[in-house]
Amino acid sequence: MTEDWIDVAAQADLPANDVIAVTAGAREIALYSIDGEVFATDNICTHGHARLCDGFLEGNEIECPLHQGRFDVRTGKAMCAPLTEDVRSFPVKVVDARVFVQVD
Repeated sequence: MTEDWIDVAAQADLPANDVIAVTAGAREIALYSIDGEVFATDNICTHGHARLCDGFLEGNEIECPLHQGRFDVRTGKAMCAPLTEDVRSFPVKVVDARVFVQVD
């Protein structure tokens, strides 16, 4: 593995169809487990300083707990007002039941 892939969690520690916060280097990441797939975004909403891991995950969208804006966790795309800026998403891979996130 290259150095830019960071081991952040055991796949077994991810609750099904939910979100948790993990640390990847100096960055806090929201890690989502959706129907057996794992996705990662920055954990802070781009609209208000709220942690996305405290939001509500429905399908492929995370709702910010502060102002109810929603992001697509697969791409980071802002889906509705009041959001005007996408959240950063990160590549994820699972190797030997460990979750790795690629950050720069």
